[in-house]
Amino acid sequence: MNAAVSDALILGSGPAGLMTAILLAAEGRQVTLVDRDPPPPRGKGDDLYAGWKRLGVRQFSQAHLLLPGGFRLLAKESPESVDRMLDLGAVGHNIIAGAWHVGAIDGPREDDSRFETVAVRRPVLEASLLAVAEGHPGITVRRGLRVNRLKMEEPRAGHCRRVRGVACEGGEEINAELVVDASGRGASGAAMLRDVGLAPYEQRAEAGFRYYTRFFRSEDLASRLPPWAGFQHDSVSILILPGDSGTWSVTFVTSDRDQELRGLSNRDAWHRAIQLYPTEAHWAEGEPVTDVIATGGLRSAHRCLVVAGEPVVTGIVAVGDAWASTNPFFGAGMTTAFRHAALLRDTMRLVDTRDALAFSMTFAAATERHLMPLWRGFNDWDRHRLAEVDHEMTGRRYTTDDPFWQKRVALEAARAKDPDVLRAAADIGGLLAGPEVLARPGLKERIAALSAGASRYHYPGPGRGELLAAVTAECPFG
Repeated sequence: MNAAVSDALILGSGPAGLMTAILLAAEGRQVTLVDRDPPPPRGKGDDLYAGWKRLGVRQFSQAHLLLPGGFRLLAKESPESVDRMLDLGAVGHNIIAGAWHVGAIDGPREDDSRFETVAVRRPVLEASLLAVAEGHPGITVRRGLRVNRLKMEEPRAGHCRRVRGVACEGGEEINAELVVDASGRGASGAAMLRDVGLAPYEQRAEAGFRYYTRFFRSEDLASRLPPWAGFQHDSVSILILPGDSGTWSVTFVTSDRDQELRGLSNRDAWHRAIQLYPTEAHWAEGEPVTDVIATGGLRSAHRCLVVAGEPVVTGIVAVGDAWASTNPFFGAGMTTAFRHAALLRDTMRLVDTRDALAFSMTFAAATERHLMPLWRGFNDWDRHRLAEVDHEMTGRRYTTDDPFWQKRVALEAARAKDPDVLRAAADIGGLLAGPEVLARPGLKERIAALSAGASRYHYPGPGRGELLAAVTAECPFG
């Protein structure tokens, strides 16, 4: 069978793959997008959320957030994607609007527009990007097509092997100058490389987090925002995110090792538990849109195709979660993927993909420089938070001398007490800036003073024993 040819072949049509395709096609590249899952149904937000089954993406129906840093990039590069989201029910969302009248914050400021994004569930965001991709003459979208293996070119003397395309079910082959693995946490490209005896470097966390989410709807509550998305408590965290079409989500986040809280997957146990948290309980008063959606095994992982200064293989790169995945608690996955797609586009402007070795090395170096510090920061947070939860599961208090964790805890304690601290925290959390914003004059001193003597958890909630009692209590209605 004759092979089709593309400048870039993208494996996976999630946010990472779609953004990559849109950016490369805008450069005049011929792009093919391949995904094993079916296309979305017709309709708006609720139709897409209820009717689109993406078996290849286990967290597809979970809570998601496009951070302001990612929204800014999307609005610049593909404003039509944002317009489609709004047409489907997404709404504008400022991530600090709920905090404007909390503590000493004293209202909005003129430059708070930088914290704008959209409240949108993932199926709606993905369907919007997909519609734009399908409408671009430079993009061919192939859905329902499973890739079986990579096509390898035997190396010349002194060169490593090179990927030249893929072979699909049914015998079809697709050749490409560059294969882009955007297959998400499963990283199918890395798995297919292992099948041919090539071993990318991989670092994977020993443990991860488990998510227990319910979606609700209410026009009254939907217009009222929590001061921030995440609340930390003894051995659990609670995440509240607005969505499209008048919906929002409430999520319990536990350690994947916490077997005693697996009962949160039961609707009645989940409801009894949320009532124990006065600051968050009212968010479960809306009309339930879903039962409890439980998703586990979401560990941080990092893969690299350049090992000890040499590429394992050329002709293939990984972007987004296929390169490095993080704890979804911070909602950084889509924004990081959009940034990575832009880095790939920029690398293709500088280096011809036909020079496979130079391209692989240049892209790996750009990724290391611009994105690895982010991943390391999230991975360090996960490591400390999981250690903290492990201690609390056995009634102990977690302490560490690591300045990274001490600074993060102090910043969380001080953000409601100072308007400048709040905005510095939002710049970092929204992926608009890095930790360098904490070097603004006087900010570190204010954070230290405001967090001195603060309790670890700033919002009322039960001890672990009371929480376990609520989760394991017998429900009178069966």
